[in-house]
Amino acid sequence: MFKLIKLFPSEIHFNAMKYSKLFISIAGVFLTLSIFTLATKPLNYGIDFSGGVLMEIKTPTTANIEQIRKDLKVFSPEIQSQGDTGDIVSIRLPQGNKNENEISTMLNKVKSILGDKVEYRNTQIVGPKVGADLIRSGTLAVILSLIIISIYIWARFELPFAIGAGLSLIHDIILAMGMLALTGIEFNLTTLASLLTLAGYSINDTVVIYDHVRTNLKAYKNKSLKEVINISIDTTFSRTVLTSITTAFAVLAIFIFGGEVLHGFSAVMLFGIFVGTYSSMLLSTSTLLLFEKKFKR
Repeated sequence: MFKLIKLFPSEIHFNAMKYSKLFISIAGVFLTLSIFTLATKPLNYGIDFSGGVLMEIKTPTTANIEQIRKDLKVFSPEIQSQGDTGDIVSIRLPQGNKNENEISTMLNKVKSILGDKVEYRNTQIVGPKVGADLIRSGTLAVILSLIIISIYIWARFELPFAIGAGLSLIHDIILAMGMLALTGIEFNLTTLASLLTLAGYSINDTVVIYDHVRTNLKAYKNKSLKEVINISIDTTFSRTVLTSITTAFAVLAIFIFGGEVLHGFSAVMLFGIFVGTYSSMLLSTSTLLLFEKKFKR
């Protein structure tokens, strides 16, 4: 019989909490950098939030992107070729200060310039009010999700666990948004959905580790909180890392083969998987030590 090959040990026996202050400091540095990036380089809002016109056209032959850009120069378009054949083009026309009637007029002018030989596969028009409402709704959705998750952790465990989980989630989401701002990946409704998905994925790992901490606090009453957390990290290490790696492979497939529509979603998830693994395993547990007196037995 063949013996199973273990890529990861079941337990690592690593004194992780010896470096708890370092883990918190690293998180603080990256949080600061992310906030600075967001303050100096705004998110690249997609048409869902910024408003305007998004068109997808198909040309009879390979599209001449430079000529299309020259023809539509007056509208300040963002033009991108899609697919392998080069005959599918995405055209984004920013809203600016135009109202919905002016945007419709602009769309008609663009169609007259491009001509009848172009096939209009998809056209979206988003007005300024809709975009502003979506920004408010999206922000509210993220904030409410963080609050509800923290309340759940508080009810399931104790207040220190809720604070640790909340801080870890804020860390993950702000770093993901900093990555979006830095890379210029379009922030749209699909990308917003990825942030909420990331929060759910990250909290799942955090709950698993916290559950081990709570169980081990009862099982090892003579051990310090640091020792209990180290034991909990040791016993969940293999599960956490393997889950993250297998999930990352699945998301990587979406990133490579999912096309432009899912590019932002998969990019955030890939980044978030690694950041979330760090925050769940090391940051959320390190913050528990700030409330060590609470766990005196």
